[in-house]
Amino acid sequence: MKKIIISVVVLILIVGGIFLFKKKKKNNQLTENQPTRGSIAVEFRETGTVSPRNRLEIKPQVPGRIEDVLVVEGQNVKKGEVIAWMSSTDRAALLDVAREKGAAEFQKWSDAYKPTPIISPLDGFIIARSKEPGQSVSVGDVILVMADKLIISADVDETDLRHLKLGQKVEIFLDAYPDEDFDGIVEHIAYESKIENNVVVYKVKIKPEETQENFRAGMTATIEVTADKRENVLLLPADIIVEKGSRKFVNVKTKNGKPELKEISVGITDGKKIEITEGITEDDIILSSVKVSKRDRTTQTRVGAIPGLGSRR
Repeated sequence: MKKIIISVVVLILIVGGIFLFKKKKKNNQLTENQPTRGSIAVEFRETGTVSPRNRLEIKPQVPGRIEDVLVVEGQNVKKGEVIAWMSSTDRAALLDVAREKGAAEFQKWSDAYKPTPIISPLDGFIIARSKEPGQSVSVGDVILVMADKLIISADVDETDLRHLKLGQKVEIFLDAYPDEDFDGIVEHIAYESKIENNVVVYKVKIKPEETQENFRAGMTATIEVTADKRENVLLLPADIIVEKGSRKFVNVKTKNGKPELKEISVGITDGKKIEITEGITEDDIILSSVKVSKRDRTTQTRVGAIPGLGSRR
């Protein structure tokens, strides 16, 4: 009986050893990857807010009562256009007395004592209507709020600032419209910094190029900036690169099928693919233990990291 138990144990060990050997051999199989030519773009994103470039509150010059408001929210107005009428406190009191004496008396004093116009001080549009006809107002009350144009205001990290310049085109995404994107242009980069969460940032203003029908003050927006882009360059999956200190290598398949470590120079990476500038050609076969899917070999990823930029995003 003892001999039978020993034989069974030995048999199990042998079978187990064969299984582990085959599994290890299978795991050590190398996949082949060939460099391809294509384009690669490195982009970063910043969060901003839709806000008026110039926000102007329209207040009465004298206290009194609103007689009429001639504009609605979203309406475009011209500089010098009458946007509301109001009566001073004295006129309002006089008309109230005249109204009690009849329509003729009211009309007489209405014609003799004209209302005060409220004039648009600039070309723009109405973003808020705060008062309605019949309401009493003081000189500190806001009747209307105007803006000349809605822009995107974003706080950009100082490490990303070098990738922005005036007139540069960017893409704008609004949280309210996730399936749409809008073109924008960098129109202002602040010269003075400020501290946000212990990070040095600069205020950047983006002007949308399209009509602003979808834009509303206070909306959350995302700005996508292309930091670098290369066309027709040699590309490899980034995860098959072998790093040794600051040097980078790949395993090139030799004529006898064996891997040979070869040093390469790289350019930009988008997180999935990396630009190869020196060391290999399109004809080389790169061996790797990392299995790269067909999708990863052919698809470009838009958002990634810039060497030396860090991994904040």
